[in-house]
Amino acid sequence: MIEYLVEENRALREQMGHRRLSHHAEVKISENFPLECTFIMLLTPSCERQCIYDLLPNRIHARNWRFSMPNLSKRRMHLLLGVLTVATALTGGLYAQRGGQTAATQPSGPRPSTAPPLVPVRLNVDGNFRIAPPYAPDPAFSEKPNVAKGRVMRFTMNSAESKLFPTAPVGGGRGARAGGDAPAGPPQHQTFERQVAVYIPPGYIPNAPAPFIVVQDGQGYISDAPVTDRAFMPPMLDNLIQEKRIPPIVAVFVAPGPGGQRTIEYDTVSDRYTNFIETEVLPRITRDYQVAFTTDPEGRATFGVSSGAAAALTMAWLHPNLYHRVVSYSGTFVALQRNVTAPNGAWDFHQTFIPNSERKPLRIWLHVSENDLGATSPAEQMRNWVIANNRMTEVLKAKGYPYQFVFSEAAGHVDQRVQLQTMPEAFEWVWKGYTPSGK
Repeated sequence: MIEYLVEENRALREQMGHRRLSHHAEVKISENFPLECTFIMLLTPSCERQCIYDLLPNRIHARNWRFSMPNLSKRRMHLLLGVLTVATALTGGLYAQRGGQTAATQPSGPRPSTAPPLVPVRLNVDGNFRIAPPYAPDPAFSEKPNVAKGRVMRFTMNSAESKLFPTAPVGGGRGARAGGDAPAGPPQHQTFERQVAVYIPPGYIPNAPAPFIVVQDGQGYISDAPVTDRAFMPPMLDNLIQEKRIPPIVAVFVAPGPGGQRTIEYDTVSDRYTNFIETEVLPRITRDYQVAFTTDPEGRATFGVSSGAAAALTMAWLHPNLYHRVVSYSGTFVALQRNVTAPNGAWDFHQTFIPNSERKPLRIWLHVSENDLGATSPAEQMRNWVIANNRMTEVLKAKGYPYQFVFSEAAGHVDQRVQLQTMPEAFEWVWKGYTPSGK
């Protein structure tokens, strides 16, 4: 069964004779295999919410609503079939939001002579870099003989035991609509199980305070089988630690809640998610696996892609006493979850938070792709990932932050090829200067 879960984005409402609204949708191919996309709905009194006007790759921000196939006209059925055709082609969008993206075909032909000059990434230099295809995986992702291997321990957290995230919205949204703008009833919620894993580096002494990194969308970065075409972290960490390019860090891989719970946890600029990590996830690991985490913020890092990157920055920004190091791929520094703290969501990081604050002791590595989400959207809609990340670099530079920014040509949102090429150096750069404090 295929269902469409949509939510009206009022910020993008336009008056064009008919009401033209931007919606967000999640195409559910199966319960465990969502494909995220955005489409524009052209609403008229006759077709209500059933005419698909356009389809663009994007991300989930959903409210429960379904197309009823028997009620579709022939023309609408053709439009729906068109969506399904594109959906099949965009199956890789799953990885864009859940920890990666399927590799795209390398572009053919020479790079245009009018293109800006490339700036290769250099480990000992801060600032802006520009890379282009062909992208090549870093050898650090390949398992190597005679390299000591860390252990990966997995467990499940039942949300019913959580004080901070006890439930998730049913159907991926915040309550269904019934024809009008008002919700049909109070939001429906359900308990859920969250997958967590922890990488323990080789030679770790139980209960010794360890430097560590929290990986959002963590389920996308671990695998039981050796694979070289995905950016799985354990073999990379084994190799980087063996080569002394990074300290012997623990990595905590945390999956988000299901469906629309992900944007609630990741895109909301608040300390709720940080408190969840600090008071529920890390203590569980310490209790069950005798892994102690350093309290020195210099030894604490966060990693994320897309909305997970927004969560990673929020953790460090609101709690620089806890986290100093951030890695961000295709960061969702746009207006998704608005609240009193952040009226424009994570867009406020580059619009007000960073420009209007004293410099914090953060070290930030960030990336965006040429064909990232909303790349052609106007800035005033606050939905353009390319503009958002470029503005992030401008304000970070103006404030004197240590940062590296990688712009990848001919690449998409959370592009797997780019991660495979750049992630080892990103980890090496973000951990530069770390000295164990013993606490």
